[in-house]
Amino acid sequence: MSVSSSVRRTTVTAAIAAALVGAVALPAAAAQQSAAPHRAPVFISKVQADSPGRDDRSNRSLNAEWVDVTNSTRQTVDLDRWTLRDDAGHTYTFRHVRLAPRATVRVHTGIGRDTRSDLYQDKRNYVWNNNGDTATLRNDRGRTVDTVSWGRDRHRH
Repeated sequence: MSVSSSVRRTTVTAAIAAALVGAVALPAAAAQQSAAPHRAPVFISKVQADSPGRDDRSNRSLNAEWVDVTNSTRQTVDLDRWTLRDDAGHTYTFRHVRLAPRATVRVHTGIGRDTRSDLYQDKRNYVWNNNGDTATLRNDRGRTVDTVSWGRDRHRH
């Protein structure tokens, strides 16, 4: 066997091996890119920005506007001094709220009596804009934990 045919065989073998490794690695890399983005342990799970019916500023209508905050962990999370804010700067501060494991708390805009599952901002006017806004959840250190945008603002974050 000549040196050139030996080199050619080695080169062909290496090329085939590289192609096989690439064929296996490419789908794995594509799967990693298409995987769902990392979700924070506490996050905004749902927003009802446009209360059903007429916007008449009644307490019933105001309380039909809300944001759900969910704890996906197995531990209770202390939300004391966390904030929920809109684009216009309306800010709700959680006070003495402990969110149970795998639980959700609904933050209503209007007036009401706080429970484990429902909190009230005690506002007499709407907070969340129907045509587009952003809800931002920050922890007690002021770090953004999650944001959700809708309408004209949905591509902002």
